[in-house]
Amino acid sequence: MIVIPPLLLFPPVTRSVDCFDHLCLAALLKMNAATALRARMATSFVARRGFSTTRAQLGSPYHYAEGPRSNIPFNPLTKFFFFRYWAFMITGFGAPFAIAVWQTYKTK
Repeated sequence: MIVIPPLLLFPPVTRSVDCFDHLCLAALLKMNAATALRARMATSFVARRGFSTTRAQLGSPYHYAEGPRSNIPFNPLTKFFFFRYWAFMITGFGAPFAIAVWQTYKTK
């Protein structure tokens, strides 16, 4: 039976000369302190921001009416909206098929 000494199985770990324990620890603590400072400053900055708005000037050309249904180019509350809506949808969906049929059966 061959016996292998434990030093050959697990060679000792060599460390580089430029990284000592106390220097690595100091750099790590300094980096964590800087990160903590940035995080603390960021939260205090957000807490100090004043989230206030002013009323939109309706006479200005750059401010439009706000609220529900104000950002669409049609009025869904009209009497014939249902018919107009479905006419638009059927036309938009059917146009490519109608064009394909037209191109297929057109005389050359």
